[in-house]
Amino acid sequence: MSESLRDRQKAQIRADIQRAAVRLFAERGFDAVTTQEIAATAGVGHSTYFRYVTSKEDLLLGILRRAGAAIVANLQARPRNESAEEALCQASLRWSQAFVAEEEALDYWRTAIRTAPQALDRVSVVGRSERAQLTELVGDRMGARPDEDIRPGLLVHTVLAAAEFAFLRWLDNDDPRDPTLHQLTEQAFEGTRTQCWK
Repeated sequence: MSESLRDRQKAQIRADIQRAAVRLFAERGFDAVTTQEIAATAGVGHSTYFRYVTSKEDLLLGILRRAGAAIVANLQARPRNESAEEALCQASLRWSQAFVAEEEALDYWRTAIRTAPQALDRVSVVGRSERAQLTELVGDRMGARPDEDIRPGLLVHTVLAAAEFAFLRWLDNDDPRDPTLHQLTEQAFEGTRTQCWK
Protein backbone atom coordinates (compact mmCIF):
# COMPACT_ATOMS: atom_id res chain seq x y z
CA MET A 1 0.00 0.00 0.00
CA SER A 2 1.49 3.36 -0.99
CA GLU A 3 2.02 6.10 1.57
CA SER A 4 -0.40 8.40 -0.25
CA LEU A 5 -3.15 5.75 -0.12
CA ARG A 6 -2.55 5.26 3.61
CA ASP A 7 -2.74 9.01 4.11
CA ARG A 8 -6.01 9.19 2.17
CA GLN A 9 -7.50 6.38 4.23
CA LYS A 10 -6.46 8.07 7.48
CA ALA A 11 -7.95 11.36 6.29
CA GLN A 12 -11.19 9.56 5.38
CA ILE A 13 -11.45 7.90 8.81
CA ARG A 14 -10.86 11.23 10.55
CA ALA A 15 -13.43 12.93 8.28
CA ASP A 16 -15.97 10.19 9.09
CA ILE A 17 -15.37 10.67 12.82
CA GLN A 18 -15.67 14.45 12.53
CA ARG A 19 -18.86 14.24 10.46
CA ALA A 20 -20.44 11.86 13.00
CA ALA A 21 -19.38 14.05 15.92
CA VAL A 22 -20.70 17.28 14.45
CA ARG A 23 -24.02 15.68 13.60
CA LEU A 24 -24.39 14.37 17.15
CA PHE A 25 -23.35 17.73 18.63
CA ALA A 26 -25.97 19.46 16.49
CA GLU A 27 -28.71 17.01 17.46
CA ARG A 28 -28.01 16.68 21.20
CA GLY A 29 -25.59 19.42 22.24
CA PHE A 30 -21.82 19.30 22.57
CA ASP A 31 -21.68 18.46 26.28
CA ALA A 32 -24.24 15.64 26.06
CA VAL A 33 -22.30 13.58 23.49
CA THR A 34 -19.72 11.01 24.64
CA THR A 35 -16.63 9.82 22.79
CA GLN A 36 -18.07 6.28 22.81
CA GLU A 37 -21.17 7.54 20.99
CA ILE A 38 -19.08 9.37 18.42
CA ALA A 39 -16.97 6.27 17.74
CA ALA A 40 -20.03 4.05 17.41
CA THR A 41 -21.78 6.48 15.06
CA ALA A 42 -18.64 6.74 12.92
CA GLY A 43 -18.35 2.95 12.81
CA VAL A 44 -14.92 2.74 14.49
CA GLY A 45 -13.70 1.24 17.72
CA HIS A 46 -12.99 3.38 20.76
CA SER A 47 -9.22 2.79 20.49
CA THR A 48 -9.30 3.76 16.80
CA TYR A 49 -11.16 6.94 17.73
CA PHE A 50 -8.36 7.99 20.08
CA ARG A 51 -5.70 7.33 17.42
CA TYR A 52 -7.34 9.98 15.24
CA VAL A 53 -8.77 12.47 17.72
CA THR A 54 -6.85 14.56 20.25
CA SER A 55 -9.99 15.88 21.96
CA LYS A 56 -13.75 16.14 21.48
CA GLU A 57 -13.33 19.92 21.27
CA ASP A 58 -10.93 19.55 18.33
CA LEU A 59 -13.67 17.77 16.37
CA LEU A 60 -15.76 20.89 16.76
CA LEU A 61 -13.08 23.58 16.43
CA GLY A 62 -10.52 21.91 14.17
CA ILE A 63 -11.97 23.54 11.09
CA LEU A 64 -11.30 26.96 12.61
CA ARG A 65 -7.84 26.01 13.84
CA ARG A 66 -6.88 25.13 10.26
CA ALA A 67 -8.10 28.46 8.89
CA GLY A 68 -4.81 30.27 9.48
CA ALA A 69 -2.75 27.82 7.43
CA ALA A 70 -5.31 28.00 4.61
CA ILE A 71 -5.21 31.82 4.53
CA VAL A 72 -1.39 31.78 4.53
CA ALA A 73 -1.40 29.37 1.57
CA ASN A 74 -4.02 31.47 -0.22
CA LEU A 75 -1.94 34.63 0.26
CA GLN A 76 1.18 32.92 -1.07
CA ALA A 77 -0.77 31.99 -4.21
CA ARG A 78 -2.08 35.50 -4.92
CA PRO A 79 -0.68 37.39 -7.95
CA ARG A 80 2.45 39.37 -7.12
CA ASN A 81 1.07 42.52 -8.74
CA GLU A 82 -1.83 42.74 -6.24
CA SER A 83 -1.54 45.26 -3.45
CA ALA A 84 -0.94 43.86 0.03
CA GLU A 85 -4.43 44.94 1.12
CA GLU A 86 -6.19 43.32 -1.84
CA ALA A 87 -4.14 40.12 -1.71
CA LEU A 88 -4.81 39.63 2.01
CA CYS A 89 -8.53 40.32 1.65
CA GLN A 90 -8.81 37.93 -1.30
CA ALA A 91 -6.87 35.23 0.59
CA SER A 92 -9.34 35.53 3.48
CA LEU A 93 -12.36 35.57 1.17
CA ARG A 94 -11.17 32.40 -0.53
CA TRP A 95 -11.17 30.69 2.88
CA SER A 96 -14.71 31.90 3.63
CA GLN A 97 -15.88 30.50 0.27
CA ALA A 98 -14.28 27.12 0.97
CA PHE A 99 -15.70 27.08 4.49
CA VAL A 100 -19.28 27.22 3.21
CA ALA A 101 -18.80 24.89 0.24
CA GLU A 102 -20.65 21.92 1.77
CA GLU A 103 -23.95 23.43 2.84
CA GLU A 104 -25.51 20.53 4.76
CA ALA A 105 -22.31 19.87 6.75
CA LEU A 106 -22.04 23.58 7.48
CA ASP A 107 -25.59 23.69 8.86
CA TYR A 108 -24.75 20.88 11.28
CA TRP A 109 -21.48 22.55 12.29
CA ARG A 110 -23.15 25.91 12.86
CA THR A 111 -25.86 24.34 15.01
CA ALA A 112 -23.22 22.34 16.89
CA ILE A 113 -20.99 25.32 17.67
CA ARG A 114 -23.97 27.25 18.97
CA THR A 115 -24.45 24.53 21.61
CA ALA A 116 -20.94 25.24 22.92
CA PRO A 117 -20.39 29.02 22.75
CA GLN A 118 -17.75 28.78 25.48
CA ALA A 119 -15.55 26.78 23.08
CA LEU A 120 -15.23 29.79 20.76
CA ASP A 121 -13.58 31.74 23.58
CA ARG A 122 -10.66 29.29 23.43
CA VAL A 123 -9.92 29.55 19.73
CA SER A 124 -8.79 32.25 17.37
CA VAL A 125 -9.72 31.92 13.70
CA VAL A 126 -6.06 32.68 12.91
CA GLY A 127 -3.45 31.80 15.52
CA ARG A 128 -0.31 33.69 16.55
CA SER A 129 2.06 31.69 14.34
CA GLU A 130 -0.04 32.19 11.21
CA ARG A 131 -0.46 35.91 11.99
CA ALA A 132 3.34 36.18 12.06
CA GLN A 133 3.59 34.40 8.69
CA LEU A 134 0.92 36.64 7.18
CA THR A 135 2.71 39.72 8.52
CA GLU A 136 5.97 38.60 6.86
CA LEU A 137 4.18 37.95 3.55
CA VAL A 138 2.38 41.29 3.68
CA GLY A 139 5.63 43.06 4.59
CA ASP A 140 7.29 41.49 1.56
CA ARG A 141 4.53 42.82 -0.70
CA MET A 142 4.84 46.28 0.85
CA GLY A 143 8.62 46.29 0.72
CA ALA A 144 8.58 46.82 4.49
CA ARG A 145 10.26 44.95 7.35
CA PRO A 146 7.65 44.07 10.01
CA ASP A 147 10.20 44.39 12.82
CA GLU A 148 10.85 48.01 11.81
CA ASP A 149 7.57 49.09 10.21
CA ILE A 150 4.18 48.89 11.92
CA ARG A 151 2.15 48.82 8.70
CA PRO A 152 2.33 45.09 7.76
CA GLY A 153 1.29 43.89 11.21
CA LEU A 154 -1.39 46.54 11.53
CA LEU A 155 -2.87 45.58 8.16
CA VAL A 156 -2.93 41.88 9.06
CA HIS A 157 -4.58 42.50 12.41
CA THR A 158 -7.13 44.91 10.90
CA VAL A 159 -8.15 42.53 8.11
CA LEU A 160 -8.34 39.53 10.45
CA ALA A 161 -10.40 41.51 12.97
CA ALA A 162 -12.86 42.39 10.19
CA ALA A 163 -13.02 38.74 9.09
CA GLU A 164 -13.59 37.54 12.65
CA PHE A 165 -16.32 40.14 13.18
CA ALA A 166 -18.06 38.88 10.02
CA PHE A 167 -17.69 35.27 11.19
CA LEU A 168 -19.21 35.95 14.63
CA ARG A 169 -22.04 37.99 13.11
CA TRP A 170 -22.79 35.14 10.68
CA LEU A 171 -22.78 32.68 13.56
CA ASP A 172 -25.39 34.76 15.40
CA ASN A 173 -27.73 35.05 12.39
CA ASP A 174 -30.85 32.90 12.50
CA ASP A 175 -30.53 32.19 8.77
CA PRO A 176 -26.87 31.48 7.85
CA ARG A 177 -27.61 31.99 4.14
CA ASP A 178 -28.99 35.53 4.42
CA PRO A 179 -26.45 36.97 4.25
CA THR A 180 -23.85 34.24 3.78
CA LEU A 181 -20.51 34.21 5.58
CA HIS A 182 -18.83 35.19 2.33
CA GLN A 183 -21.15 38.15 1.81
CA LEU A 184 -20.67 39.35 5.38
CA THR A 185 -16.89 39.06 5.03
CA GLU A 186 -16.99 41.10 1.83
CA GLN A 187 -19.10 43.75 3.61
CA ALA A 188 -16.67 43.83 6.54
CA PHE A 189 -13.70 44.30 4.23
CA GLU A 190 -15.49 47.00 2.29
CA GLY A 191 -16.27 48.82 5.52
CA THR A 192 -12.65 48.49 6.59
CA ARG A 193 -11.45 49.88 3.25
CA THR A 194 -13.81 52.83 3.61
CA GLN A 195 -12.78 53.59 7.20
CA CYS A 196 -9.06 52.79 7.14
CA TRP A 197 -7.70 52.75 3.59
CA LYS A 198 -9.11 55.92 2.07
